[in-house]
Amino acid sequence: MTRSARVSLHLLVAASAMLVTGAALAQTKTIRVSSAVSKVHPIASGIAKMVQCTNEKAGGKLKMVPYLDGALGNDTTASQQVRTGSLEMALVSTAPLMGAIPSLGVFDLPFLFNNEKEADQLLDGKVGASFNPKFEAAGLVNLAFWENGFRNVTNSRRPIGKWEDLQGVKMRVMQNKVFLDTFSMLGSNATPLAFSEVYSALETRTVDGQENPLALINDMKFYEVQKYLSLTRHAYSPLAVLYSKRLFDQLSADEQAALRDCAAVGREESRRTGRAQDATTLASLKGHGMQINEVSAAELQRMRAKVAPVYEAQGKVIGDDTMKMINTELQRVRGQQ
Repeated sequence: MTRSARVSLHLLVAASAMLVTGAALAQTKTIRVSSAVSKVHPIASGIAKMVQCTNEKAGGKLKMVPYLDGALGNDTTASQQVRTGSLEMALVSTAPLMGAIPSLGVFDLPFLFNNEKEADQLLDGKVGASFNPKFEAAGLVNLAFWENGFRNVTNSRRPIGKWEDLQGVKMRVMQNKVFLDTFSMLGSNATPLAFSEVYSALETRTVDGQENPLALINDMKFYEVQKYLSLTRHAYSPLAVLYSKRLFDQLSADEQAALRDCAAVGREESRRTGRAQDATTLASLKGHGMQINEVSAAELQRMRAKVAPVYEAQGKVIGDDTMKMINTELQRVRGQQ
């Protein structure tokens, strides 16, 4: 073989390799995953597990890349981008989705779940599955419900041991009618405010308090601007793992199955991590100077009774079918305990 022929052969092989590599890269779909949590939050542990699972299970055809700390926008912005297909995937609280799916408000009802076991059984079962068509009608696919954790009250004025202690307390709540009604019914001055503005508002005493899960209270360093933490566990707001329906429909059946399976793997990791960290988080918050108090079972029952009208008012928005189904399932689950 002549020198020129050998050079031509090498060039041909190199060009072929480049074509093969380019074709392989073209077949790999990059999935951007948006979340507002930081890298130390339990949800971030679940995301890491989901990413690892997807990248392995899809055989290189799907590459999942997480963006934390709200790098791609807050929950509202990210969910809107997923609906239009300009973003592949986002993990968002259900509360900001109520405009598109009003029945999701059922999960924000005060004192709906007594414990995590009840929440798991309903969200992973018939109740959770019943929302799939509603998500799809809004241009979304919910791969799984994850856990934000039970929400608790912090404030700078006094411990909250009974509902009367909330009277006159200016409480920041989500921009959500269920939370507005709940805290107004409990006697506080409920003030809707974007999450990005909460720390500053607490620091300047524009508001006296706020309510969030323990991990987020610690993550956002609210202990720097709040003295009292009261373990009210007044609401359990789940997290939806959303994929753009328009983009999901373009995936193969195997790819769709991989995403669903790995979202479930991430869910279990997130729940395990979050629940294991609760005691540590409480100790950390106490170490930072927060005064922490439990609320007695009797006083929690008084709070439940006080906010009972919220169920009636919001039930009309949520829908009779959803309310009936969740009540039936709760009775079934509680009968097994």
